[in-house]
Amino acid sequence: MASLWTPTSWSDRLAELEARTSPAKDAPLRRDVRSLGALLGQVLREQPGNALFGAVESLRRTAIARREADAKQNVDAAQGHLQRAQALTHEVAADARTAFFLARAFAFYFELINLAETNHRKRRRRSSLLEAAAEPQRGSLRGTLRRLRDAGFSREITLALLEQICIIPVFTAHPTEVARRSVMFKRRSISDLLEKLDGIPLPVTELDELEAALLAEVTALWQTDDVRHARPTVRDEVQMGLDYYDASLFETVPVLYAEMASALDAEFPGTEPTQLADLPVVVQFGSWIGGDRDGNPFVTATTTAESIAMSREVVHDYYVARLTELFEQLAPSTRQAPISSALHNRLAGSLEELKAAGYAMEFVGDFPTEAVRMQIACMTLRLGGTPAVSMHKHLALPLEATLPRYETAAELLEDLTLLHESLEENRGKRLAERFVDPLLLAVRTFGLHLQTLDIRQHAKVDAAALRELKAGGEVSAQTSEVMSTFRAIAELKKNLPATIAQYVVSGATAVEDALTVVELARMGGVKVEGGTSASGEHDPGLQPVLLFESIEDLRNAPVVCRALWTHEAYKPLLEAWDGRQEMMLGYSDSNKDGGMITSTWEIWKAHRALHEVARECGVTLRLFHGRGGTVGRGGGPTHGAIFAQPLDSFTGQLRITEQGEVLNWKYSDVVLAERNLELMIAAALDALARPSVKPGVKPVLTGEMLPEWEAALDELSATSFAFYTKHLMDDPEVFTYFEQATPVAELEHARIGSRPAKRADASASGKPAAKRSLADLRAIPWVFGWMQSRHVVPAYFGVGYALEQYAEKHEGGLALLQEMMLGQPLFVDIIKNVEIAMAKADFGIAKQYSMLVKDEGLRERVFTTLETEFNRTRRMVLAVAQQTELLESNQVLARSIRLRNPYVDPMSLLQLELLRRKRAGEQGEELDRAVTATINGISAGLRNTG
Repeated sequence: MASLWTPTSWSDRLAELEARTSPAKDAPLRRDVRSLGALLGQVLREQPGNALFGAVESLRRTAIARREADAKQNVDAAQGHLQRAQALTHEVAADARTAFFLARAFAFYFELINLAETNHRKRRRRSSLLEAAAEPQRGSLRGTLRRLRDAGFSREITLALLEQICIIPVFTAHPTEVARRSVMFKRRSISDLLEKLDGIPLPVTELDELEAALLAEVTALWQTDDVRHARPTVRDEVQMGLDYYDASLFETVPVLYAEMASALDAEFPGTEPTQLADLPVVVQFGSWIGGDRDGNPFVTATTTAESIAMSREVVHDYYVARLTELFEQLAPSTRQAPISSALHNRLAGSLEELKAAGYAMEFVGDFPTEAVRMQIACMTLRLGGTPAVSMHKHLALPLEATLPRYETAAELLEDLTLLHESLEENRGKRLAERFVDPLLLAVRTFGLHLQTLDIRQHAKVDAAALRELKAGGEVSAQTSEVMSTFRAIAELKKNLPATIAQYVVSGATAVEDALTVVELARMGGVKVEGGTSASGEHDPGLQPVLLFESIEDLRNAPVVCRALWTHEAYKPLLEAWDGRQEMMLGYSDSNKDGGMITSTWEIWKAHRALHEVARECGVTLRLFHGRGGTVGRGGGPTHGAIFAQPLDSFTGQLRITEQGEVLNWKYSDVVLAERNLELMIAAALDALARPSVKPGVKPVLTGEMLPEWEAALDELSATSFAFYTKHLMDDPEVFTYFEQATPVAELEHARIGSRPAKRADASASGKPAAKRSLADLRAIPWVFGWMQSRHVVPAYFGVGYALEQYAEKHEGGLALLQEMMLGQPLFVDIIKNVEIAMAKADFGIAKQYSMLVKDEGLRERVFTTLETEFNRTRRMVLAVAQQTELLESNQVLARSIRLRNPYVDPMSLLQLELLRRKRAGEQGEELDRAVTATINGISAGLRNTG
């Protein structure tokens, strides 16, 4: 029997991979999805059995029929199909174990679709690079460089701009990240096999082998628990974040810089090709995992120290492995090519240190003939690594030999540079570029610490600790842990001072929040000002980074920062930090607090105002954008968000959170990671240079903000905020509806993150349950509940009303909004993000969730409000974007959502059935596991959690 991937013609298969237009370019994706579905069907029949497979097929066909009826606006037929699907679900879900398998089956389909779509992104990325003469894509680095060239920028000016850029993705352990580490490894295996199936041509036997391997991997994935039996520990989350370095990031760095060099040489040809070692460092990495203790009592001084140790071990092992490879790759003999005098002196010094330590080695002459290899062996020893047996064998290096460890990354860089220069001076330039430069780039990027680790704590926790310490006497366990953290920071910074440089203060509202950190840090023995460490490495100190989260705090941020930067006690610190300051803008809480338009607009205005204040105070400001993964938490496409920053309010450096829920989507593979980082670097370059800005010419997507556009956004924000506040945040019925009509309470049972679902510290609201309101909810469960129940409220509520009111109140109002949609990146970003989120909503399913609300009158009032605003927003978004349907201009995403929805629907109906049973009093581990499986499935299907 032929493989599912056997082509009728290899020429046609090649044409698909080279295709530039649909449907040909999408044919490989359709084949992968169809074939993976067939393999899953086989696994379902073999594993849970034919009965479950039959139930899955019946539900799938019914859901598809309902969607088709909806598309034809046949309301009665759609309702009939929905009722049949509900009846089927009720029958199958009678047994909790069967319900669990049913949810897993649909979730598995999405696992496989996600992998197929990811592979297709990689496939199309490679395809786009095949034609050197093709117009570069907007958003690509080469496309941005071409815009600079066409605007008159020289190579020298462009390089100077690149030297100002540094993008720092900061990985976080998202509290609703659902993937287990073992599942992630199996995903990668399947992804690798799918990529191999794109080989052209492949013998029939190889196709059969690859399909058999895929079937085995899908079977293994089915037999692996995807629902945890216990919460992941902080260490588990740290390890999950670190896995991405070995999976892709180490390999991505040289690929990224090679792409940069190639793009530079293509758009700005020089007399000599650009060398990777000459390029500026444009990307580094950070993490919150193991350092973010806001609301997570399991993050302690011990886990922070463990996180740093694990990071250092990962990068250490990588360097030792690369040096071992270098040893095998480079074996120039001094009989064929000499070494430089600088390398000669460095190696002589190392040999003297070995001899002084009692390690006698016999060589012909002073050195072994393979002196380069000897230097690589010595570098391995200085890293504290164990040289490979081949190093001992070839170099007469004693097994027990040791050399003093590198104390700083600069020392390792110096040795690598000497090696590079020696090869280059002695007819080995291409050897230096190919073999040494990738490691040199890695050391410049990762240092000896791999990534910076931010400490985050809530302002109220720090303030409470300082009050207790000043009062004297016995302190609480919370305050004791606060001081343990600062003492740990002081100890950890002794050896690797650059590892911890920022202390993020969430819930920041005042100057005192920063000064409190400074005082506590000094009490804990931390040198806040920085300087030079005992090892001679630059110590950045410890800088308080105020995180402005709510709408009110965003509006107050410029006043707070002006007061801080002019404060007599703080000015000496700024001088010690070379006048540099980082501040953070929070997307999640501001979005929950004020809705999509107001949140985005207030962040934009705060961004601009903070830079204005910074210039007044002589401060060089770097902003840290706390974007969520989900649109409802301020997520969405990163490139558009970076480019939409205010003009003259960007210094080239940017830190941005990468939530756990999107890490696999962005960094699971070298091709994906390189593309994601390239997009951010290109957007930063575009935002810094602004090559499209033409004085006197009406702006079209240049980032400029015309006065009439700013006035419109001010009015839209005010209108939206008032509507959002009145009908959502200030309506107590909405809180009741939210708790009863969504599965938000299931977060506690799902065991999908180390962080508890609720705070239990000085930063909590402290209100009794009966008096809690929406204002007391954290942003993550807020978005999680609405997303799982298919309402998707935070992403659109208030948007439609504001757009409608503006269009009705102003003559030519709609035309102005349409003009902004064509010309203002920030407004485009808002509308497109709303559009993406609305395409994932389903008020037919949401209506079924509303039936969980006990009070019929309350249910109808709230649901009607939500549905009315959804329909209004849809109508107005289409009018402003001048479209007839959602995602009309993004057919790739539209097709993906259409493909997924019929498979998400059965899981939503299953989750509803299980929630009804729980609300009726049924309990049990199997029931909780089944509900969590539906959470996994819906998250995978919608590619959103919270």
